[in-house]
Amino acid sequence: MSPVTQNPLPSPGLNLILFSIPQSCLLQIATASMLLLLVADKATGQALEALGSASEEVFRGDRLPLLNFPDEQELNQS
Repeated sequence: MSPVTQNPLPSPGLNLILFSIPQSCLLQIATASMLLLLVADKATGQALEALGSASEEVFRGDRLPLLNFPDEQELNQS
């Protein structure tokens, strides 16, 4: 009877030359990065909304200075 050699199954994950990264660590890294992207997306949306509101305030008429235009009579006399 010949001896049976058992080859270990390769572990799931990222196998590099010097070490391997388990699948659970890759999943944790991917989850954390996705959550960070969601938070950044929400913060960016709020910042753009605030910027839009601030730009509307700049162009509102009640905040602009009153300009003194000469009357038509003064223009015709000159």
